[in-house]
Amino acid sequence: MKRVTKHTQRNMDVRTGFIVVFCLIGFTCATPVKFIDCGSTSGKVSVVDIDPCASQPCQLRKGQSYSVNVTFNSAVESQTSKALVHGIIAGVPIPFPIPKDDGCQSGIQCPIQKQQSYHYLNSLPVKTEYPAIKLTVEWELRDDDKKDLFCIKFPVQIVG
Repeated sequence: MKRVTKHTQRNMDVRTGFIVVFCLIGFTCATPVKFIDCGSTSGKVSVVDIDPCASQPCQLRKGQSYSVNVTFNSAVESQTSKALVHGIIAGVPIPFPIPKDDGCQSGIQCPIQKQQSYHYLNSLPVKTEYPAIKLTVEWELRDDDKKDLFCIKFPVQIVG
């Protein structure tokens, strides 16, 4: 009976060790993206993650889609939220379509509460017809009053 118990304990220790190692690998691989706040008036961003993004600026391959996760704290209450995304090329904002512009369908539980932290999740599809270019992405999430819960800018490079 003791052999089974020791064997079971050793297997549990090995499994626990593997879980810890995989978690640590996940934390070391998930590097937050450097961003600039471009006028968040109704909230404050703490972290921006783009997956996959091995180096910065993030290299976005044509024909692929990327996960964008913005962690922010709301300073206001809002029933709705709407995302707007632009690519800034030579100082000119060009609309960048995303699959869902409704923040309430992108990981946020609406209505948005004051002094609460939220994880906004969306995808950034890179169309094959986009040119290979370096640009800045400007991502806004607006509240009921069309004020920015967050406004962030981060550099990317579209590659073939």
